[in-house]
Formats: sequence, C-alpha cells, structure tokens
Amino acid sequence: MGRRLPRLAVSLLPLALVLAACGSGGATTAPIITSAPTSTATSPASVAPTTAATAAATFAATGDTVDAVSVGSIGTALVAGSNGMTVYTFTKDVKDSGTSACTGGCLTKWPALTVAAGSTPKAGSGIAGKLATITRDDGSLQVTYNGLPLYFFSGDSAPGDANGVYPNWQAVKP
Repeated sequence: MGRRLPRLAVSLLPLALVLAACGSGGATTAPIITSAPTSTATSPASVAPTTAATAAATFAATGDTVDAVSVGSIGTALVAGSNGMTVYTFTKDVKDSGTSACTGGCLTKWPALTVAAGSTPKAGSGIAGKLATITRDDGSLQVTYNGLPLYFFSGDSAPGDANGVYPNWQAVKP
C-alpha cells in the first residue's frame, strides 16, 4: 500500500502539467512557439520532440489536407491527411475571432496546425465544414475548421491516437 500513492502521484503528474499549462484564464507573456519543440532547447520546461510535434512541422511545410477518419474509441474525427495525427480544438478559443487562446507554454503541449505561407488547407475525404486560416502573432498561418483554430497534441505518438481529449480540449468532429 505504501508504494501505491507515489506511483499514483507520478502517473497523474503529466495530467496536472497539461491542465496547468492550458487551463489558466490569464494571458501569458512567454514567447509564442509555433514550430515543433526541439531537444536542444535549454529551458527547463522544454519537451522533447514527439510524433505530433514533428507532424505539426511537417504539415506546415506541405500544406496538406485534413481528412475525417475513424479514430480509436472516439469515432470519426479530423486528422492531418499525410500523417493521420488527430487534431483538436481549445474551448477557450472564440469562433471566428481570428485569434488563438493557446500561446506560450500551451503551444509546447498543443502545437498549432499550420500551413506554409501562401498555402491553404485542403478538405479531404469526409470534411463537411469550412477550412481556412488565421494569422498568428508570429505571422504563421494556423488552420481553422468552422472558425476554430486546430492543434495537435504532443502526447499523441501515432496516427489514430486521441490522447488529447481533456477538459478544454476536444477532438474535432466533421
């Protein structure tokens, strides 16, 4: 019994960190991060690159499609077409506002789904809504679906993962 409590505390630590990074209502003054985190960063809050973060950088470079596919137990959800990574929305974003509420450290855990300058997102199979972009503060173009910015989750490591369903975060349904 004495060992269960420390194991439980260690297993809940990642959830606590995600909620702390993305659950506050106040603005942050941390620098905006729109590319995949790198393992050479010196900040103690750095996160090693993940498949989702790498996928975000790849999507930005290719101006890929967004598809609707069956994703594990959550049913049909939107994914980046070339890599199959699930995309999410943040409930603190305001539809059609042209801005993202996820900035600073939030973007480390939830990299923005972006396209290269001059590119537009393309609707692939099963997409019923409208894809567009907003311009982030750093000038990058973040993909939106029905007026809400889209994000990857750094805890997803393979196509079909949907580990990013948390309070304030939801997988996107077509």
